[in-house]
Amino acid sequence: MDQNLANGAEPFNAAPSTRIEVMECAKTYVGGVQALCPTSLTVQPGEVLALLGPSGCGKTTLLRVIAGLIDPDRGGRIAFNGKDVTVRPIEKRSVGMVFQHYALFPQMTVEGNIGYGLRVRGVPAPQIRRRVGEVIDLVRLTGLEKRRPAQLSGGQRQRVALARAVAVQPRVLLLDEPLTALDAKLKEALRDELAQLLRELHITAVHVTHDQTEALAIADRLAVMQAGRIVQVGRGEDLYRQPGHPFVAEFLGRVNRLQRDPTANAGVALGGVELACPAALHRQTTLLVRPEDVQIHLGTAPPFAAQGTSWGQARVLQRSFLGNRVQLRLMVLGQADVLVSDQPRDCAAAVNDTVHITIDPACLMPASLNAVSC
Repeated sequence: MDQNLANGAEPFNAAPSTRIEVMECAKTYVGGVQALCPTSLTVQPGEVLALLGPSGCGKTTLLRVIAGLIDPDRGGRIAFNGKDVTVRPIEKRSVGMVFQHYALFPQMTVEGNIGYGLRVRGVPAPQIRRRVGEVIDLVRLTGLEKRRPAQLSGGQRQRVALARAVAVQPRVLLLDEPLTALDAKLKEALRDELAQLLRELHITAVHVTHDQTEALAIADRLAVMQAGRIVQVGRGEDLYRQPGHPFVAEFLGRVNRLQRDPTANAGVALGGVELACPAALHRQTTLLVRPEDVQIHLGTAPPFAAQGTSWGQARVLQRSFLGNRVQLRLMVLGQADVLVSDQPRDCAAAVNDTVHITIDPACLMPASLNAVSC
């Protein structure tokens, strides 16, 4: 990477950061299939926002509406920096797009692919050479300028696609599952590079993905989508720790399911004791809790027992060493499902050990919510 970039300087004059406003945009296809419910969303200037959700949830449809590749239903509006661009075609919106399958020209070299958008815009050749060189350095493709896509690895081809998108200095960068086609190790490396690059560019970006780890690593905020709707928007850490919807809790991380009888206003049966159930969850028959919030203790005297913490008992069915942690699968009296508990990597619990178990009631989450349709 060149010295200017290392010193924090921008590689070229970046387009001003753009505020994206999506206002009551829906999309209904022929036959009445509604791919996107009426949706409103604001992306702040320079922010990286991830649209996160399973296949078919509407995230790519929303991205394509922002891009101008498809029109929203009547009444929906898209604005860039307060200016309505709803009827403006994609080539006049100044957006850059990066797709899952690269879409590179196989007969062109790396520098030819990156400079293509500049050439069709009539940028003078000396300026194209300068900008292509800067972007090649930015995405660490120096020395590969004369190679064609077939001579590159998957990660290198994705870097070329990203470089081509940012070379034209778009107001908005849109990424549609850009890392899906890569193997796991390469995806992890390129994910970190992409996160760094987007911060260096200070460009407003919308990133579509179904991979929660990718979204958490790259985005400033997440918009979690389900069945054509945005369920919740916020920082990844906030959504993980305080999900406002059961779908967010289950999709963004792993959860255990705890059964309880709400008719008697009872607590939660856990290994021979009854945990308190927060008043806000009294109507829930099923509660959720994350594996890292299932506490265990080996030995005969659990900590804080004298302070009123209820500790039940469980039997270890399986122990899995996962490098940075130990994962235990526990059989717990009073619960039909096996519970998973994440413990520090030096946890000594072994298969068939009896352990003490407790859960802080503040960590319990609801497993159901009234359904909301379009």
